[in-house]
Amino acid sequence: MERTPSARPLAIKALCVAIVFIATTVLQIPIPLGYANLGGAIILILSVYWGPGVGAVAGGLGSALADLVRYPEWALPSLIVKGAMGLICGAIAGKPTAQQHRIRQIRVLIACIVATAEVVLGYFLSGSIIYGSVVTGALQIPGLSVEGGVGIVLFYLVGSVIERTGLLTRIKKPR
Repeated sequence: MERTPSARPLAIKALCVAIVFIATTVLQIPIPLGYANLGGAIILILSVYWGPGVGAVAGGLGSALADLVRYPEWALPSLIVKGAMGLICGAIAGKPTAQQHRIRQIRVLIACIVATAEVVLGYFLSGSIIYGSVVTGALQIPGLSVEGGVGIVLFYLVGSVIERTGLLTRIKKPR
């Protein structure tokens, strides 16, 4: 007998897309060529705890949809750059399990740093192409670097709460 795929994984990804969208649009701090936001921190959390697939889909689609609201020329770069962020972070961090203390693993820190560096490089290249100037593209590097560092700190703060409260176990528990 053929098993029908569950709607739950699709629903989880859709919810995660919405969470990234909200985190990206609620608090926007202007930086050259765009804005800093909390979406990156959420992408790191989703990628580490729910894996590269969820991180890539939520990061790419959530960020692209947020850009469609105010900066539509950045929607395609965001789809690619933030989708890659989720994929890279989740792949380096490894398979998530509810029993592990993920924030204590060195490879999780490496995953966050590499994924954040990819975002800075990706938006630098995108800005250089969109505006036809490497100098213009480079203007956003400091702001994106600060946003990435804040995102990593927030990842660790929220991650410690997730792990201490056992939230991940309750969310992942099959019904």
